[in-house]
Amino acid sequence: MRPEPRILAFDTSAAHCAAALLSGDRLVSGRLEPMEKGQAERLMPLLAELLVEGGMGWADLDALAVGTGPGNFTGVRIAVAAARGLALALGRPALGVSRFEALALGLAGPVAVIEDARRDEVYLKDGEAPARLVARTGLQVAARRQVGSAAFADVVAPLYPLAEAIGRVALARLGEPQPRPAPFYLRGADAAPAADPPPVIL
Repeated sequence: MRPEPRILAFDTSAAHCAAALLSGDRLVSGRLEPMEKGQAERLMPLLAELLVEGGMGWADLDALAVGTGPGNFTGVRIAVAAARGLALALGRPALGVSRFEALALGLAGPVAVIEDARRDEVYLKDGEAPARLVARTGLQVAARRQVGSAAFADVVAPLYPLAEAIGRVALARLGEPQPRPAPFYLRGADAAPAADPPPVIL
């Protein structure tokens, strides 16, 4: 591995396509493109554009980093599937990073990460407590400061854009055994299961 690992990080867990290319702790290129849909079609071209901007090719990467949520069910799956596929094709590790880890990166704790989950609910990571999906109404947190799209008191801003933060968290974990990236869901999928039985696999 190079003295300065090159990491391509990306996230589609909300209404955006976000990506960042890092060389060590230096941000080479980054992009955030708001979009309600179309992330599946836009993600790979966006990643290729960042590599071109950074004067790199796919083979120059040392690792991939992907946002695992919580967030939009389909969006999380798009990014995680892309990371797994690229890792397999390139023979590089892929590291999953939750939105909670990314937003809290570098902030002096304790910090409550509070993200809008719609339906008058929020995704909450209150300091060291386990992450939860909770009602927004009447919400109280123990941590002294708050960060995130649904933070409401003693609010602080994230130190880094989301994709860059994902890459920086992954950078700190390089060289350690890591599980394959997997979606981090706090709410079940909206789609109802199929009523028909699954096909028989011969």
